Amino acid sequence: MMNDHKQSHSGEAEHQRAVAESARDEAERFRRLAEEAREVRDQHREALEIVRQERERLRETGESTRIAGEAARAAAEDARVAADGARHAAMNAVSATADSLTTTLEQMKAIEEMRQTLRDIKDMNKLPN
Repeated sequence: MMNDHKQSHSGEAEHQRAVAESARDEAERFRRLAEEAREVRDQHREALEIVRQERERLRETGESTRIAGEAARAAAEDARVAADGARHAAMNAVSATADSLTTTLEQMKAIEEMRQTLRDIKDMNKLPN
């Protein structure tokens, strides 16, 4: 009977560890996605800076800035989309981290229950016959 109880807790703990590992993997995946989104955002910032410099050159030479303005608007929209993607990836990473922490807490509770059960068994064995 106690073996069934130990196996049940052991199986549950193993399941909790697997869930926690999965949550950590998911959090890592979202962290990588956020990093990739930051890289894209940085590339768009560089593109915006190039467009800004080009607009300045065109203004200084007296050429029309309409084409540069269109490019700047397109680059700004791309940067906004990339920033939005980075924000979503960061939110997903935070959510995955919270899930991982919740799972870890559940594991800790299960371990504490097992410890209490072992203490109860130990106390029962100490009772006089």
